[in-house]
Amino acid sequence: MSFPAPSAAPRAYSRLSIGLHWLMLALLVAVYATILLREGYPRGSEIREALKAWHFSLGLTVFGLVWVRVIARWFGGGHRAGRSLADRGAALVHLALYAFMIAMPLLGWLTLSAEGDPVRLFGLSLPPLTGPNEGLAERTEEIHETLGTVGYWLVGLHAVAALAHHYVMRDGTLRRMTAW
Repeated sequence: MSFPAPSAAPRAYSRLSIGLHWLMLALLVAVYATILLREGYPRGSEIREALKAWHFSLGLTVFGLVWVRVIARWFGGGHRAGRSLADRGAALVHLALYAFMIAMPLLGWLTLSAEGDPVRLFGLSLPPLTGPNEGLAERTEEIHETLGTVGYWLVGLHAVAALAHHYVMRDGTLRRMTAW
């Protein structure tokens, strides 16, 4: 099966969009790494607590930067979904990724708040989103963990699609996102 070459080369993404895309990937890898690595250390140990603090701060950084991405995409004329099923699927995955990058930090913040724990962004205390509530903390933590698993799938699906664009469709999509 061969795919036709596009009639006109698609325009490159802005440097801001490209930089934010790869920065967000690095942050998401770090967020996942910190929470997974903490499991290798005993509860209450200094390094485990440091990894949790980094997880919280990096997650909240994702939350702040996703809004920069949304604004940049809105005003920068980000990719417009076409009418094909593939275009609609890509738009749906992008929407899910953005929702994920907004929901996960909010759920984490809400969980910490409901547990009565301080919420810190690199040492700066943030206001709690709610008062202590054990039931709420348990529910939001469970949703946060479940969505964390969904996040692996979303990022993986996004990566597979990028590789398919590059190696199967050969349409330049991946090159546009790596054109530093």
